[in-house]
Parts: sequence; C-alpha cells; structure tokens
Amino acid sequence: MKKFTLKPLLHENLQLVVPQKFTVNYKNDLNPAQYEAVTSVNGPHLIIAGAGTGKTRTIVYRVAYLVELGVRPDHVLLLTFTRKAAHEMLRRASMLLDARCERVAGGTFHSFANSTLRKHATLLGYEMSFTILDQTDAEDVINLIRTRLKLDTKEKRFPRKEALYDLYSRVVNTHTPLTELLSIDYPQYLEQEADIRKVHEEYERYKKHHQLMDYDDLLVNLARLLKEHQGVRDTLSNRYKYIMVDEYQDTNKVQADIALQLASRHTNLMVVGDDAQSIYSFRGSTIRNILDFPKVYPECKIVKLEENFRSTQPILDLANEILARGIPATS
Repeated sequence: MKKFTLKPLLHENLQLVVPQKFTVNYKNDLNPAQYEAVTSVNGPHLIIAGAGTGKTRTIVYRVAYLVELGVRPDHVLLLTFTRKAAHEMLRRASMLLDARCERVAGGTFHSFANSTLRKHATLLGYEMSFTILDQTDAEDVINLIRTRLKLDTKEKRFPRKEALYDLYSRVVNTHTPLTELLSIDYPQYLEQEADIRKVHEEYERYKKHHQLMDYDDLLVNLARLLKEHQGVRDTLSNRYKYIMVDEYQDTNKVQADIALQLASRHTNLMVVGDDAQSIYSFRGSTIRNILDFPKVYPECKIVKLEENFRSTQPILDLANEILARGIPATS
C-alpha cells in the first residue's frame, strides 16, 4: 500500500503522532475536497455539503482518520440529528478501520444533554433522577394547567395544548419574545397573551417542583450548565478534543451555543451542513448558525463539497439555473 507522510499536528497541549503508514487509503478513496475535509484536523472547520456530495462518507472517513492519527476514540464527539444516523456513521467507520471507532461518542444533542445532566443535575437544582417528558406528556401537563386555571372553557377562545407547547418551544429555541411570536404565528390569541404567559410560568414551576424536564429543557439546562459552571465546561471540553456536528443548518441557537462551549478549550470544532437547505425552522432551527460560523471563528477553514454523486448533469444544470434565476421551487 502506498505510504502517506504528514507533518505532526500541534495544537496547544495536543500532540498527535502521525503513523508512517495508514490502514485506509484516504487519498484514493476520496475526491480532493473530501480528502481536504477529512485530513484537516485542528481548529474550526466549516464543511459546506449539498445533497449527494458524499457528506456522510466524509464524516465516516474523518472519524477513522482521527482514530488512525492516535486520537483516543472517546475524545471524539459526533453530534447528529438522529441516534440512527450516529450509529450508522460509527458502524461504517468501524467497518472501514476497526472496532475502535465504535468507542467514539456519538448521538444527538438531546441524548448527550441527558447523559451529561444525569451527572451534574444537582448543580442546577435538580435531582440526578429527574424524569424526561416526551411531547405528549408535556402537552398533557400544559392541559392540566389550563384546566386548573379554568382556561379550557368554551366561552374563551384559548389555544389548545398542542399550540401552546409549540409556542413555548419556539420561545425557548429561537430566543424570541412571546409577544413577537404571537404576533407572527398566532395573532388571533394576542388578546389572551397574559393568560398564555401565566400558563407558561405555571408550566415551568410545575416541572421544576416535580423534577421534570421536557426535550427543550435538556438543551437549555445543558447550555446553562456549561455557561454557569466553568469547571464542568472545561472538563467536557478537555475530554472531547475533537467535535463534529452534522446537519448544522438544522440546529437552533441553543444547540449552536452548546457546540461552541464544548469547543471552548481547543476550537477543534467541525460543522457540516448545507447553507441552501434548512427544513426545520418550525422547530426553531436557523440557517444563521451555518452562515455566521465564519464570523464566530474568523480563522475557520471552509471546505466545499461540490461534486454530486446522486444526480445526472442535466438535472444539476436545471437546478443551478433555477437557483440562479431565483425561481420558486413551486413554480
């Protein structure tokens, strides 16, 4: 097998011993942009990857590459949109290299938040045995509070539990004031703002009293833990020396803040996403996270994956023409 020689990579107190011979032939297996993304190790990186450009392949190979460089697998953190995606990427990396890749820490922001808070919840006033509310349970608690406050009568035009849950979730994930969100999404309920705010306040008190966290609380409390407790933040940042975030265009402000804080000790943060695609804005995700990444890290390296492996050239030409002319997708 052909030998590849790289200069040793240094960053603060991190020193990687580059092997004389790699098990995986990264240069032959990847196109130039993918290879650049995979072998760029230290510092902040923004990988722009459109649909069909081999984004997952690039992440899989980078996991293997880091492990081959000698990074301890449990010092690598891979945050993905679903647990299935993380499991599949680490499985493929293990097949590519070896079983060491299965020891990489991988999962969703919520699962990572849950495991972290289980160890440090007392710092925030929670017991480590706190209970997680799924969306259905959370909506039922909100409905219970509506009933207690006698806001569920037919005489009053008051939002249902599902609408309230969605509204409160957006307030948390977008950092947008309740009044503004009501004006944008629920103008018919503006006159009920005081009662809607009261339900929200009671909902928060109820959860804290009963040691409950909903899905949004997991993220908010993790962000709060990292911000308010430097010792925990430094410990986690020192442990996870290399962090990758997939589908960065679909993260919300809280998730982006978590990623930045986790990388506070080393800035070895690679975010991967498509700046032309963000489909979860209704859940609070914002395309600004990926667009503003170079502003947060002016020294970040940007790599664009532009070779498409999924579509034929005529389809790509048509898509590029539509984008160039600004033609709506529904035209």
